[in-house]
Amino acid sequence: MILRRAMRQELDLALDWAAREGWNPGLNDAAAFWAADPDGFFVAEMSGHPAAFVSVVNHSADHAFLGLYLCGPDWRGRGIGMALWTHALPHAGTRSITLDGVAAQQANYARSGFVRIGATQRWQGHMAAVRHPGVRPATPDDLPLLAALDAAANGYRRDGFLSLWTSATPTRHTVVLRDGTGFATARRCRAGIKVGPVVAPDAASALHLIQSLPHGTAATDLITLDLPDTNSPLAALVAKAGFAVGFTTARMVKGDPPQASPLLQAIATMELG
Repeated sequence: MILRRAMRQELDLALDWAAREGWNPGLNDAAAFWAADPDGFFVAEMSGHPAAFVSVVNHSADHAFLGLYLCGPDWRGRGIGMALWTHALPHAGTRSITLDGVAAQQANYARSGFVRIGATQRWQGHMAAVRHPGVRPATPDDLPLLAALDAAANGYRRDGFLSLWTSATPTRHTVVLRDGTGFATARRCRAGIKVGPVVAPDAASALHLIQSLPHGTAATDLITLDLPDTNSPLAALVAKAGFAVGFTTARMVKGDPPQASPLLQAIATMELG
């Protein structure tokens, strides 16, 4: 077994594995993930082939996020994933580490010092685009504003990640409230579209941002939102629109949890927070 940092092309493979496991990553997530922390992706190599992946991405001086914890079907049950987990965790140094993990693995995460602090609910449904006058497309000049809003919502800065995550591409769009109090990003995925993060002062403004994104028609695009389980106001609005909860992950942290605020209406991604 060789435990090492992953190369850039191996991150693409990890996302292919994540898609195979049903996580449905975005079409161009790898570039933004890599920009967040190129040293934060790890692979276990067996007989010259990748056998497991995990990421421990250092977003800021105080906080990291763990994700992409995957083991190939042919290599499971041999302790490879745990060996890689143990190898990768020190990359965070003294930072606190947050993760969104499947509920069935909570006991395993707890043995490594992670404590459950909440949950993330995946809501899915269909929603036609609506143009709201209080919402406009984001521009590159908005990046400082987006970074400040995101930091206020999550309790830590992650400028490297946001620089590509929120940039306009053929498969990715970001919109901003004209009064400068919120924003949202949508990206096309292997199937349908995911919207996140959504940062807004209230649920009604969050819904306006979601509706204003150019996400196609209600008949063809499945829209996915990952909401903190405490966000009952936005959950009620999307439920009224016909959305339903697909599954729930455990939000866990090792160390002092970041001080998220009610501005966080929906997270960006379960892989990087």
